[in-house]
Amino acid sequence: MLVDFLVHKDGDDVGVVVRDVTAGEKLKGKTLEDGKTYELEAKEDIPLGHKIALRDIKEGEKIKEYGEIIGRATKDIPKGSHVHVHNIRSLRWG
Repeated sequence: MLVDFLVHKDGDDVGVVVRDVTAGEKLKGKTLEDGKTYELEAKEDIPLGHKIALRDIKEGEKIKEYGEIIGRATKDIPKGSHVHVHNIRSLRWG
């Protein structure tokens, strides 16, 4: 199955797009570890290698990737949206 994004671990909140994505596209993805599949619609353009939200994430919620907490949402992030420095803050440095 060709996919548009990959998810490192089941339970992650984000996937990584494997090509440039355009708003409105219907996307397919899967986890690397067990092949669980996902389908969602891109809410905005997302460049290759960037994160996409797999669920609606509320401002202040912790975000998981690789099975680990990677940061906190600085604003609401709808499912299918670009997740990057404009809406997530690392927790690594406090």
